Amino acid sequence: MSDRYTYRVTWSAEDEEHVGLCLEFPSLSWLAPGPEEAFAGIREVVRNAIADMSANNETPPEPLASRAYSGKFVVRVPPQTHRDLVMRAAEDGISLNRLVSSLLAE
Repeated sequence: MSDRYTYRVTWSAEDEEHVGLCLEFPSLSWLAPGPEEAFAGIREVVRNAIADMSANNETPPEPLASRAYSGKFVVRVPPQTHRDLVMRAAEDGISLNRLVSSLLAE
């Protein structure tokens, strides 16, 4: 199951090392000199965390890629931004939803 999670490796200027991260376990990380070691390290940390959770009858988080998404979410914007978007959509002859969806996809 740990291979279905969302991993990232990035450079930490503060630590001057690569850091491995897992989006589903935001409190976990692994520092290493190289990106491959950081990736292997965070995967091992996640495997251990899942084993600990299972031993304590806890449910590990569901991988982001396995979750169902409705395709809907609410975003609050200033009234002027809302007005500007409505006007742009009207000028383009499309719905506000289509305009915002295309802008987010960019």
